[in-house]
Amino acid sequence: MTTLDQAPGSSAALTARAGALEASGWGVPFRLVQVRNLCFWVFALGVAGGIYEMLRYFGSGVHAYGVGLGTGIVAFAVYTVPWLILLSYHNRYTRLPGKLLVTAVVWGAAGAAFWIALPANGAFLSLYGKIFGHGWANDWGAGLTAPINEEIGKALALILLIGLAPRLVRSPFDGLIIGAYAGLGFQIIEDVLYAYNGTIANFGADQVGSALNVVLVRAPSGLFGHVLFSAVFCAGLMWLLGRGAGRHRLRGALLMLGAMAAHGCWDNMGAIGYSLAGTIGISLLWFLVLPIADLLLLWLTFRLAVPQEQAWLRDILAPEAESGLLTEEEVTAAAGGWKTRRRFRKAQHGHRERKRAKHILAAANDLAQEVAEAGGHDTEGVEHARSEVRRLRAAA
Repeated sequence: MTTLDQAPGSSAALTARAGALEASGWGVPFRLVQVRNLCFWVFALGVAGGIYEMLRYFGSGVHAYGVGLGTGIVAFAVYTVPWLILLSYHNRYTRLPGKLLVTAVVWGAAGAAFWIALPANGAFLSLYGKIFGHGWANDWGAGLTAPINEEIGKALALILLIGLAPRLVRSPFDGLIIGAYAGLGFQIIEDVLYAYNGTIANFGADQVGSALNVVLVRAPSGLFGHVLFSAVFCAGLMWLLGRGAGRHRLRGALLMLGAMAAHGCWDNMGAIGYSLAGTIGISLLWFLVLPIADLLLLWLTFRLAVPQEQAWLRDILAPEAESGLLTEEEVTAAAGGWKTRRRFRKAQHGHRERKRAKHILAAANDLAQEVAEAGGHDTEGVEHARSEVRRLRAAA
């Protein structure tokens, strides 16, 4: 990539852009294999151990229950697609690299699920049974076990990625995105495991039906499951570690506790709901109370984390507004949330203008990506991105 002329804009705007690029780490490449970094070896050990345990778990019954297992894998692979689209949409401010996010997914599926959570949950539940009795452990054990083992296990993806890419993983919003991807990996492999166990519970009869029954139950409940819990938990962890703007360690600790409490309530929904209002209590928790409470928790975390990302993106695009390539309104919309972007598009007159505004906002985000990858310099890639904005504007 060839360096061209100095980027346009005043020295103040260019200084602010350089500061935003440095603070966000956007554009810094991610490298997983770092033989002198302990985090790489912990990641490799955890993933290798998780895959080994996974093969042992599924391998023992694959001949007898392979149809159910295969049905679960295919169904939840399809289920993963809209999740990836949704998470990719939210990874659109100072975007984290795809390789880093794949690393988080792999850790969630192998390291967190099979290397940490599965053996740790079994040990905790056994201990609860010996101390409090099996009835108590059946009612309350899951909700007092999984939120600890599983949230910490998934959050290790964030810790390892901070160690592997300290310049890239800088903000609570990065923690939210990485946590969501690690939670997705965990959730999908756990769903497959439940489909497999459901097939075994039915002694291999109607394996496709047994697996699909699990899919019908787990797919909607997954909207308020591991992706949400670990996104909130990891964003809170970033604040607790002091990796956000300002000091918000209490906020971080409260969000982490909130994510664990939300996780525990889902796992103990039957016992809590029945204690409060019998079977009606369970239904209320399942369909109303917990979904609303969990979405509010996620919304709050998102609202607290996203302003820093949006400010960085505005600073990165500000020189383009000073040069006249973009308008101030376009920069604000490109760095804003979906409501801001929709308001900007609707302010245009006519369908064709609204469509053009949408494409210009997308081109502005692509330009910011090129600027970040070029380290704030003018390169052929940056100039090409600018020419795309000019082409769209001229196509009026």
